[in-house]
Amino acid sequence: MKLDRRTRWLALYVLCLGDLMIVLDATIVNVALPSIRADLGFTEESLAWVLNAYLLTFGGFLLLGGRLGDLFGHRRIFLGGIALFTVASLACGLSTSQNMLIAARAVQGLGGAVVSAVALSLLLLLFQEPAERTKAMGFFGFVMAGGGSIGVLLGGVLTDLLSWHWIFLVNIPVGIAVFALCLPLLPGEGKREGARGPIDVAGAVTITAALIIAVYAIVNGNGNGWLSGETLGLLGAAAILFGVFLTIESRVSAPLVPLGLFRNRNLSVANGVGVLWSAGMFAWFFFAAQYLGLVLGYDPLHVGLAFLPANVIMGAFSLGLSARIVMRFGTRLPIGVGMALVSLGLLLFARAPVNGSFWLDVLPTMVVLGIGVGMAMNPVLIAAMSDVEPSESGLASGIVNTGFMMGGALGLAVLASLAAWRTGSVGTATDPVALNSGYHLAFLVGAVFAGLASALAVVLLRDRAMQPHGEPAPAFE
Repeated sequence: MKLDRRTRWLALYVLCLGDLMIVLDATIVNVALPSIRADLGFTEESLAWVLNAYLLTFGGFLLLGGRLGDLFGHRRIFLGGIALFTVASLACGLSTSQNMLIAARAVQGLGGAVVSAVALSLLLLLFQEPAERTKAMGFFGFVMAGGGSIGVLLGGVLTDLLSWHWIFLVNIPVGIAVFALCLPLLPGEGKREGARGPIDVAGAVTITAALIIAVYAIVNGNGNGWLSGETLGLLGAAAILFGVFLTIESRVSAPLVPLGLFRNRNLSVANGVGVLWSAGMFAWFFFAAQYLGLVLGYDPLHVGLAFLPANVIMGAFSLGLSARIVMRFGTRLPIGVGMALVSLGLLLFARAPVNGSFWLDVLPTMVVLGIGVGMAMNPVLIAAMSDVEPSESGLASGIVNTGFMMGGALGLAVLASLAAWRTGSVGTATDPVALNSGYHLAFLVGAVFAGLASALAVVLLRDRAMQPHGEPAPAFE
């Protein structure tokens, strides 16, 4: 079904709205965590699972979601994912116990995985002319790049003005609207030949279980001891499950992740960049919000507003500047420079004092981070999908998104453990000086992650700059 230009762009806006709703929920709870903890009686350690339950099911089932889209049709799977996510959001908003909230967050992650895995594939189906596709991916990049920090802003506003329940309940009307608008706007794909093919559920379950066990071990490493039998046993079990996953993928007839796909150099490199980057980015979202709230004493609304400058800058890049940069320079240079700026921004946060000033210590850092993320996000997505066959677009987009979410989950677990260790070695969890010392260490390690992502892109990515009419220019070597 061929759609006219106006319908394609309307469909893109709806896809971006749906994907924004998904991305927001990875970070929207950050500002609300103290309220959730007080209301439902979480401990400091168990509170981390409000975030990780979402991140782990999201990352663990992204690949399965991409495969389902390739088999049964991206439109059908996208709509099913939106419906599941919306229902789970209602359950989160109505939660009255720890177990209910964590379980609902896990289901939210499953619905979000399905939506995100096929959203990029739908975009590629809608926009097939290179120059127009680059512009469209700028909008999509804005959602991916700005969604996390917008989530912090929105979480602060809703928590301060209403209650933490509304950070989830706000998804209900948005999810219903996205579902209703997608029905007439997204093209039907008809019956798919592979609809009766096998689905690698065992692969999805083993990789998700491996990641959950690894994160659990890392999150509890400080309390249990890093060399204790429990910690080492859990990490060993996670490694064994990961080995089982690789064995399954090498032997089943329709693997969740065809290992040969990683011979695609750009996909592999972009995925590595995404893992390192998201580990650093979650240092920004999570620890910057904690620094502003617990050290500087900002209320939830002002914590959210502090992220606004970065949101505006990322929006400007992703909605126009980034596309023009890619058309002129390709993907390697913008990713390298953008990641270097992200590393610089995290280093600036690593020197923020206990009595820091917004104008001197927060705003300049937010500006640098906004420029870095806005410059690099769209090129990372373009580089990852540049050499992928259309028949594997759903799988490839699932791999890219898995890298982002798994890097975020594992990175958050590692950085939170390091921050808690440093805080405990300096003072108590109620001492702003001790807390800030822990945050400084997390920012430093996050800066290292972003710096490695920059180096990886500059050294290993190969790309072609796109001319205005969509013809590739000579490759950058």
